[in-house]
Amino acid sequence: MSDNTYTPPRVWKWEPGNGGKFANINRPIAGPTHDKALPVGKHPLQLYSLATPNGVKVTVMLEELLEQGITGAEYDAHLIQIGEGDQFSSGFVEVNPNSKIPALMDHSTTPPQRVFESGAILLYLAEKFNAFLPTDPATRTECLSWLFWQMGSAPMLGGGFGHFYAYAPESYQYPIDRYTMEVKRQLDVLDRHLAENRFMAGDEYTIADMAIHPWYGALVKNRVYEAAEFLEAHTYKNVLRWTEELDERPAVKRGRMVNRTWGEPHEQLHERHDASDFELKTQDKLADGE
Repeated sequence: MSDNTYTPPRVWKWEPGNGGKFANINRPIAGPTHDKALPVGKHPLQLYSLATPNGVKVTVMLEELLEQGITGAEYDAHLIQIGEGDQFSSGFVEVNPNSKIPALMDHSTTPPQRVFESGAILLYLAEKFNAFLPTDPATRTECLSWLFWQMGSAPMLGGGFGHFYAYAPESYQYPIDRYTMEVKRQLDVLDRHLAENRFMAGDEYTIADMAIHPWYGALVKNRVYEAAEFLEAHTYKNVLRWTEELDERPAVKRGRMVNRTWGEPHEQLHERHDASDFELKTQDKLADGE
């Protein structure tokens, strides 16, 4: 234990700039920082997002619905650059007062319906289109249990482990050990469950898989935090088997591309307004002037 311990003051005071990689967008108050309306495209469903794990959940869901031939799930996906504070615009705060991506507006209803929080969006779309949510009561309950497991567990992975392992301005053993232990426990929970189940709710692919895969699949495949070796991800063989199966789904491949601004240019589709955009408007195509 370091001798440089911290004694909290009687009343905490905010010090702007404190917070590592995301210090420029962290603040202890809510509400907009600037006036700016959100764009609205041609489809009833308007998504405002970025291809973080939480954002990918929803774009995968929408692409899976379209893969099923559900044309009502056509959508526009607008890019929200969270590093630049787009989520604090007046328009975005109207859709999500919590200023986090993803956020969805459904203009097929009167008045238009806002939906925020990724789990709520998955459940909303599943119920709206009667898809990827089991109808059998026992299986539906299992699906929702795992959906809410992800909502409660992922902050320990992202805000806990990911922050202190990859993003904090300095590395400290205590928080890294604390959150590493919890993340490895979570991976063991998944691994034991997937040893006896093809998908999270049994033999049926559901919104529970769509919620968990962008976080934990990305983790074991070293797509987030570059921590696969540190966590001995190769030992979670059932999680890897499940991840690799989901990775091969066409809708998952497309969903991971939407609102993506990093990685290989052919895997980046900054905004999605039509199915043809995957062929015509990825960054490699735009760079080539096609």
